[in-house]
Amino acid sequence: MILSTGPGSTRLYRKVADFLALPEESVTAVASLFGSGATVPFIARYRKEATGSLDEVAIASVRDALIRIKQVDERRESILTTLRERKILTIDLQNKLLSADTVAEIEDIYLPYRPKRQTRASVARDRGLAPLAAVLRIQDVRLSPETAAVTFITPEVPTAADALAGARDIIAEEISEDADLRGMIRGIYARSAHLSSGVVKGKGEDSSVYAGYFEWDELITRAASHRVLAVMRGEREGVLRLHLAPPEDVVLKELIPRVVTGSSAASSEVAAAATDAYRRLIAPSLEREFFNTIKERADTEAISVFAENLRHLLLAAPAGEKRVLAIDPGYRTGCKFVCLDATGGVAETGVIYPETKRTQARETLIRLCKTHAIDIIAIGNGTAGRETEKFVKSITFGRPLPVLLTSECGASVYSASAEARREFPDLDITLRGAVSIGRRVQDPLAELVKIDPKSLGVGQYQHDVDQNRLAAKLVDVVEQTVNAVGVNLNTASPALLAYVSGIGPALAEKIVAYRTEHGPFRNRRELLNVPGVGPKTFEQAAGFLRIIGGDNPLDMTGVHPERYSLVERMAADLGVSAGRLAGGAELLKRIEPEKYVSPNCGLVTITDIIEELSSPGRDIRVTDEEEFSFDSTIHEITDLTEGMILPGIVTNVTAFGAFVDVGVHQDGLVHISELADRFVAHPSEVVTVGKQTRVLVLAIDTARNRISLSMKRAV
Repeated sequence: MILSTGPGSTRLYRKVADFLALPEESVTAVASLFGSGATVPFIARYRKEATGSLDEVAIASVRDALIRIKQVDERRESILTTLRERKILTIDLQNKLLSADTVAEIEDIYLPYRPKRQTRASVARDRGLAPLAAVLRIQDVRLSPETAAVTFITPEVPTAADALAGARDIIAEEISEDADLRGMIRGIYARSAHLSSGVVKGKGEDSSVYAGYFEWDELITRAASHRVLAVMRGEREGVLRLHLAPPEDVVLKELIPRVVTGSSAASSEVAAAATDAYRRLIAPSLEREFFNTIKERADTEAISVFAENLRHLLLAAPAGEKRVLAIDPGYRTGCKFVCLDATGGVAETGVIYPETKRTQARETLIRLCKTHAIDIIAIGNGTAGRETEKFVKSITFGRPLPVLLTSECGASVYSASAEARREFPDLDITLRGAVSIGRRVQDPLAELVKIDPKSLGVGQYQHDVDQNRLAAKLVDVVEQTVNAVGVNLNTASPALLAYVSGIGPALAEKIVAYRTEHGPFRNRRELLNVPGVGPKTFEQAAGFLRIIGGDNPLDMTGVHPERYSLVERMAADLGVSAGRLAGGAELLKRIEPEKYVSPNCGLVTITDIIEELSSPGRDIRVTDEEEFSFDSTIHEITDLTEGMILPGIVTNVTAFGAFVDVGVHQDGLVHISELADRFVAHPSEVVTVGKQTRVLVLAIDTARNRISLSMKRAV
């Protein structure tokens, strides 16, 4: 993304810096780098001196804030242009618009000047009642409203009461369009508005899922994201009706004294107009605005939870170059299997029937494991997964073989995708699913990037949030994760390469095509031979691409090629080749970082280089967790009893707790209050997706297929 760095940018950067509480020079540097075509991962990894070592999250926040504030400025300029063209822009109005910081404030200021459809007030003005409204607003104690109104009687305004009603309509509209008054009421909404829900008549009996919201009321400042999204879904489904407003008396207590200046009869007319202005014009408008506000806030939290869960899922430790027998379990149609070689290639496929042809299935599995020297057996955790696991574990293979139950979320999506058809045009769709199960054991990141993140089962109300914002955030997470891990240039699929900084889907296909035609890349510089890869793309991508066993040992590290000459200087000073520094712990200890500081390369970058050289090929996803197994006696929800303590794996983290798989085809919920023996502000403080844990069964509701669990009591 390229952002403008033209006139007015300084003010924009200052706004962003203030909004995000970041140094202005860091924001300016990030904007400048974006302006030159740099990506978030590249800036975070290789331009730390320029940004003050901002991480990916902060840099992405700067990008998003720049875009958001620029959109505010564009709306402001659009309104200024319109007002100039209509020749109604005054210096005072211009100054008010220029000093406004939000779209809401800008729209409030513009509201009285916006071209209007016919309103009750415009009709009253057309009938000549504006002078009466003006007289009433003066609130002269000597004025008799009825007497004043008599002079405005016409065929269109037959009575004094009609004249006063029209004047009140004009006053009400004027009050509703007063930017200061709207701002004051907006503040009351922000502090004191309640979101309430009730059941739509006749919908209660068939909508027990929303029973907790049939009579619900909560301050919007306290309403949790998941509750907001739940009631809004209930409204969309026609089950709930929603209302959002502060107590009316609180608003009127603040509003009326600001427009009523006395206790005259005219003051009573103005007070009545003010009440009407709030009820009929201001409240409906602010209710819509604050519904949007709390929805955006709820979306932000839900998207953040989803993004964090996705990050942990993508960072799951890979088994590496292991030969895997992957099984997609099934009852009626049998268990589809594929044997994968160490690089993920398909060596053999087929079907076994453990239910009906048990002996034959056992013999087939023994043969497969021997013939293909299988290292790991991976079984999908869907229907019949536990039963298949039990069957496989009952077999004696002659040597210990890990048997892993593996999440198959998204495997069916991959199976039917264009990517799967391109990879395996001759494989049945169910066998492609088995491939996905096996490969996500070998390298979860490389396989999961082929699947729409929304299909991976780690979201909270993911279908209720703004889909464009969700998609953009998830792309950020995948991009950041892929680049943090690094990508093997000679084995990566187009789907994985597409997320590398500066590359994208089209160029990823060209890189793979070049690799297929010319063989493995021998060094990073060879990437420049790929059609479409220019110096800028190379700059952005090269540091995140790894070449194992190539011409230059530095190509398997995260050291950027732009710093190879610096590494060569370090090596020369030590009297060795640059390649000797990769993994040369004792040599690296002898380097004096300060000696190599220059205007173009600070101490932070030099320290990072030494760190990269110390662990060439290091995978940040390595974990020390032991192999996991469910309780062998538990297979169905009916096997559970209260008080059981079971092993489990966290499958999803939400704002209200964590879902844990205990091996019964239905995840149980550990409410946030049951996560730890201390206050937990958010479940992510305690658990992450993929975490192995132990849980206590608190309650089982077989009718609704719900399980309540506790982690703090599982001792």
